[in-house]
Amino acid sequence: MEWIHDLFKTAPVSALFLSLAAGYLIGQINFGKFQLGGVGGSLIAAVIVSQAGVQIDNGVKSVMFAVFIYAVGYDSGPQFFSSINRRTLREIAMAVFLAVTALASVLVCAKLFGLNKGLAAGLAGGALTQSAIIGTAGDAIARLGLPADQTKLLQADVAIAYAVTYVFGSLGAIIVCVNILPKFMGQSLKDASVEAEKALAGGDAGPGPGQISALPALVGRSYRVTRDGAAGRTVAQIEIDDHDMIAIERIRRAGRVLEPEPDLALEADDVVLVVGRREVMVSAAAHIGEEVADTDGSSVVMQKRQGVFTKRGMNHVSIGEVRATVDHDMRHGVYIHGITRAGRALPVLPETQLNHGDVITFYGSPRDTKRAVDAAGYELPYSDKTDFIYMGVGIVLGLLIGLIVVNVGGVPLTLGSGGGCLLTGLLFGWMRGKHPMYGVMPPAASQLLKDFGLAAFVAVVGLNSGLQAVVTVKQSGLTLFLLGVFVTLFPLVLTMLFGRYVLRYDNAALLAGALTGSRSANPAFGGVLDKAESSVPTVPFAITYALANVLLTLLGPLVVGLV
Repeated sequence: MEWIHDLFKTAPVSALFLSLAAGYLIGQINFGKFQLGGVGGSLIAAVIVSQAGVQIDNGVKSVMFAVFIYAVGYDSGPQFFSSINRRTLREIAMAVFLAVTALASVLVCAKLFGLNKGLAAGLAGGALTQSAIIGTAGDAIARLGLPADQTKLLQADVAIAYAVTYVFGSLGAIIVCVNILPKFMGQSLKDASVEAEKALAGGDAGPGPGQISALPALVGRSYRVTRDGAAGRTVAQIEIDDHDMIAIERIRRAGRVLEPEPDLALEADDVVLVVGRREVMVSAAAHIGEEVADTDGSSVVMQKRQGVFTKRGMNHVSIGEVRATVDHDMRHGVYIHGITRAGRALPVLPETQLNHGDVITFYGSPRDTKRAVDAAGYELPYSDKTDFIYMGVGIVLGLLIGLIVVNVGGVPLTLGSGGGCLLTGLLFGWMRGKHPMYGVMPPAASQLLKDFGLAAFVAVVGLNSGLQAVVTVKQSGLTLFLLGVFVTLFPLVLTMLFGRYVLRYDNAALLAGALTGSRSANPAFGGVLDKAESSVPTVPFAITYALANVLLTLLGPLVVGLV
């Protein structure tokens, strides 16, 4: 054991990555139908590794949590601000309900088991994983006017109870929110997220990562001109007859490839490459001729190109109205593949209204899509490089906001670095949605920040508190630990029932997001995101998390005053 201690002392970061590797391995183990997941596994592994005696600089924990929570806010900013309305009263009610039940749970435990003010406050801080309670409770104890030695003893008791209960405080929230809640709702977090995305996207969430539709909306087919009446008709006539839902992209005649000029007339035995919407292509054979597989020399590369809609005089105009004002030559071969507004997908329907700043994905040949993008506004170039200027400024501002402390009745209230970075992440993500030329953060980069940031944060917590927690449990017995289990689980389960039956949450992903935010349970929230494979839980989480940072922090002086 001594050589392991020396190794970790020399290279403490190795303990961090060992905890991550072992934690994700543990997280994959199935205990019946129960699985901890990578976040919970990392916490357990870190506590075990901590027994060798290792400490990681708390600055690492702060950095990891800052990038994690900023990335969460960044991805959810557009959806968050568009979702703020009277319905957010549910999230406010949930955060208040959990804080009240948590306070009642602590007070009952203190009364029944004779806990002093310090132990009761530490129990609240650890079981609810709200570190700020240590500070607010310690300050409240200092204001009691007790002798210096008694004050010091009570403040030490705060730290002891916190250390004993903190580890299960994190793990218990993961168990309830990631494992128990979906089973209680009868709906997996992933399925619930897909359902919520469908509702937001007008009934179609689209394929997930690594998936493609078996029936794509836009397809290409080749036909040989054999139908009576097809030969002699021009390209423009055929396209107009099908309401511009198809486009002739290439013609092969006697071994030669011809460009489909609008006034070019088809001849018998021409092979015509047609691109269009699937529902129209089914009947194209009736107008042109039999479908053929022989496309040698007549194939064409198609492209998706994104453009930001800024067309002057066309703000708040429907797709159907835009289509009616654009001539046939401009529309030729161009299809709208998708539309997003502030990061949220919109249904591609004639009545869908286009606003300036919407990002339209055009599908067609490179020449056609370039013409369409230039007419709609300006092209949004694809980039897989993160804009670190934008990201760096956002995190710095978040950290500065987290330093602001407002004293209310002698109680210092602050968002902390987590709340500050979440706030600026939401704001900068929303601004990116409004002005998509700036602040690029590819989805893969954002996912890495969230996964690695949270896992490393949880591992550092386990490494730095695990040894002390085990030592304290050995010294003081299991009473405090079991009380911590109760204070962790009882308010969570009660609030889950309150959310389901009183607040009428019927989507597991949304309820899980609101519940983890109400408990300010960052590791549990990471586990929820991991299982959901979506940012859907982030919107209710962001609202309840901001409230919980204030409400749970207030529990410190309240417990000291009421015990």
